[in-house]
Amino acid sequence: MAKKEVVQDIFNDIAPKYDLLNHVLSLNIDKRWRKKAMKYIGKTHKNHLLDVACGTGDFSIAAWRAGVKQVTGVDISANMVEIGRKKVREAGLEHHIDLRLGDCELLEFADNSFDVVTVAFGVRNFEHLEAGLKEMQRVLKPGGKVIILEFSMPEHFPMKQLYKFYFRFVLPAIGGWISGNKGAYTYLPESVMKFPQGHSFLHIMQSCGFAFPVQKKLTFGIASLYIGGKS
Repeated sequence: MAKKEVVQDIFNDIAPKYDLLNHVLSLNIDKRWRKKAMKYIGKTHKNHLLDVACGTGDFSIAAWRAGVKQVTGVDISANMVEIGRKKVREAGLEHHIDLRLGDCELLEFADNSFDVVTVAFGVRNFEHLEAGLKEMQRVLKPGGKVIILEFSMPEHFPMKQLYKFYFRFVLPAIGGWISGNKGAYTYLPESVMKFPQGHSFLHIMQSCGFAFPVQKKLTFGIASLYIGGKS
């Protein structure tokens, strides 16, 4: 199967337990990471935000709460999007947040449509990384900003060793037990370890058209924010 189909099947299957597992497995640190990401949106970029790989909508809702007027989210998992839509309805935000099924490598939007494009814990799941990044750059307005939140590998002892142990043994066991899909939580650490990080990813961002990309490490390097612009 193509990576896109594998990812789609995984997230359709674990969708009902996805939010619970995110909070449990990160000890709720993921909420702090989202708040940190929101601080980089900036006061002049709050008209329309595109949330790529929006999942169950937590990042989209956080963006609205941070002052963004209109949020559009896209994801390839129908089950994740449906859960996100339910959360949006329950929060009374249907007029502000529109979550829809969509392919990050073939976005349905016109060039220069969004003030900000975000993706949280989804860019490593792109089947063709450069194609997805180029699409995000295409739909971003000149002067706009991309904000990418992604897992990364700590570089220093002892966090590096503890993190690898947790990712390889603890996370698959707990994630598989709660979700009923151990393969999904084996895929997660494998995808993080294979993903280009730090300077390698910044170079890819630059090659895809993003100006002055920078990395901001979070929580001992467990996660990173990558921020770039469009000239």
